[in-house]
Amino acid sequence: MRILLIAGGWSEERDVSLSGARGIHAALERLGHQVTLFDPCRTLAGLLEAAQAHDFAFLNLHGQPGEDGLVQALLETAGVPYQGSGPAGSFLALNKAAAKDVFVRNGLPTPEWVFLPAHPGADWEPPFAFPAFIKSNNGGSSLALHRVSCPGELARALDELFTRGGEAIIEPAVEGVEVTCGVLGDEALPPILIRPLGAGFFDYASKYTPGQAEELCPAPLPGEVTAKVREYALRAHRALGLRGYSRSDFILTPAGALSLLEVNTLPGMTATSLLPQEAAAVGISFDGLIGRLIELGLAAHGKQQEKA
Repeated sequence: MRILLIAGGWSEERDVSLSGARGIHAALERLGHQVTLFDPCRTLAGLLEAAQAHDFAFLNLHGQPGEDGLVQALLETAGVPYQGSGPAGSFLALNKAAAKDVFVRNGLPTPEWVFLPAHPGADWEPPFAFPAFIKSNNGGSSLALHRVSCPGELARALDELFTRGGEAIIEPAVEGVEVTCGVLGDEALPPILIRPLGAGFFDYASKYTPGQAEELCPAPLPGEVTAKVREYALRAHRALGLRGYSRSDFILTPAGALSLLEVNTLPGMTATSLLPQEAAAVGISFDGLIGRLIELGLAAHGKQQEKA
């Protein structure tokens, strides 16, 4: 097939997107596809024309545009199939406050939160005790994520976040270990236990600097805990109306309770990223994962892949 690989964009996660796109590009070529890279580095102009000249679009965008559903909506208007979730599910998952409303409505445990559409003022404090995490409401890859332990740290974090623009969300820090679990098709994959070795939490450096975190897959957890993680990941995927694949991030407390932090609709896709690791644990190679996502994308749009 002729595949348009859409990656890059103008969000703060541009470099992460392009890094993953290199491996995806190579995998698509190994699978026998003709690949064209489209990088909306400053504008989406030309995307519709480029998409209509291809049989399928493979998205590897992070943040906005891409995870917000805008590119998916444009591809829908062009009648071009793509992998992953549609515009509505993508938008809901990226907006952390909206997603948490959906989690609560569907009985999924998530930390208490306050949504901040604008800077609340120098003397503002949250209605829960420190420490707390404050982050962008529409960002990813742990960019602009701050762990604050007192009003002074909170004030500095708020100033930095709102200097960047956008919205913020603040949650009480839930003590425990990080666990992530992907969904592929209608099945939850084996979860991964994450142990950061530097910051004490899974921040941007821990995610993208070699040796900064242990990622144990399958997670060495009791069977009943693993089953609950997989159940919650699948329930979150369905509650948000997602399709194809996703990755849910949790905190597992020392008492064994789970808290759902967020769901990613375009998770990292380098060969060593979290979701590809989980796929490998059930015998799906990186190339096999890319091929499966194309199959699911075609099926979701009522199309069938032509035999080579």
